Amino acid sequence: MKKSIAKLADGRELIYYDADDSAVREDVPDPRPLDRVVSNPEIRLDEATGDHVTIASHRQARTHRPPADECPLCPSRDGRQTEIPAPDYEVAVFENRFPSLAGQAGRCEVVCFTPQHDTGFAGLTPERARLVLDAWTDRTAQLSALPGTEQVYVFENRGAEIGVTLSHPHGQIYALPFTTPRTAKMTAAAARHRAATGRNLFEDLLARARAAAGRVVTAGEHWTAFVPYAARWPYEVHLYPHRRVADLTGLTEAERAEFPGLYLDLLRRFDRLFGTAAPTPYVSAWHQAPLVGGDELALHLELFTVRRAADKLKHPAGTESGMEAFMNDVAPETAARRLRDAR
Repeated sequence: MKKSIAKLADGRELIYYDADDSAVREDVPDPRPLDRVVSNPEIRLDEATGDHVTIASHRQARTHRPPADECPLCPSRDGRQTEIPAPDYEVAVFENRFPSLAGQAGRCEVVCFTPQHDTGFAGLTPERARLVLDAWTDRTAQLSALPGTEQVYVFENRGAEIGVTLSHPHGQIYALPFTTPRTAKMTAAAARHRAATGRNLFEDLLARARAAAGRVVTAGEHWTAFVPYAARWPYEVHLYPHRRVADLTGLTEAERAEFPGLYLDLLRRFDRLFGTAAPTPYVSAWHQAPLVGGDELALHLELFTVRRAADKLKHPAGTESGMEAFMNDVAPETAARRLRDAR
């Protein structure tokens, strides 16, 4: 892998990733007359729950679903300048122009998976998916080293139903100055499990899922994808490496090599699940251990869709939004069977 670092006109960092480590990338300047990004996000503590809430009112002005010929994530071509000055790229990462977190309050980056606008992660080749994995890993290492970072969160929101504002295939990476509420809950649960059994919670969850074949969607030598026993979303799959590691930097070459095929297979199963022409909206979230206090946690990816049927969405309503008590309309075993059949 070749990594090339550049600067955008307003001083934000831009990184190109090329699969060929001998690739020569021309340093194409950003000619846009951009002012420096001014963002003052504020992180407040909800004393009633102990959760952190980020206030980022400047994001109201961010770009919202522009037409394809005005997409800011496409390469700069035919006289039109975008966030990526080069006329072509493989994978590109840059600091978000409208960040939820910035400065001492963290950092937000955008990851462009491909220069092709009208596709998705499921349309990538295994080689390109591997390059994205390598970029995620590199950014995890770099952002973890920033002062004040407590956790690195890698994710992709896909589809208008999820609230995506740019349709170009892309994801995001956050360097968080706090541990997320879900991770805090996992940490506490893992501690209770260790105290009660002497074993690791996530190793036990994976072992139970692999033993309960009815919830396994697909598996390889190094990874297993399964529907969790208490799935919150109608179609929710967790993808675990068989060897417990804290974050993406801990994966071996064999684990990295197997991941693209399994992950692309999962995404394509999601797209075939409902028999519709429109791709399935989803959230794909990497759960990585925080830098402090995450010894019992396990790297894994959680993939879920808000679609519960071809013409129906799962809207978090009163119990979910108001009380954080999820109620699922699809049995996890049924969801796993339908995903296995979506070949």
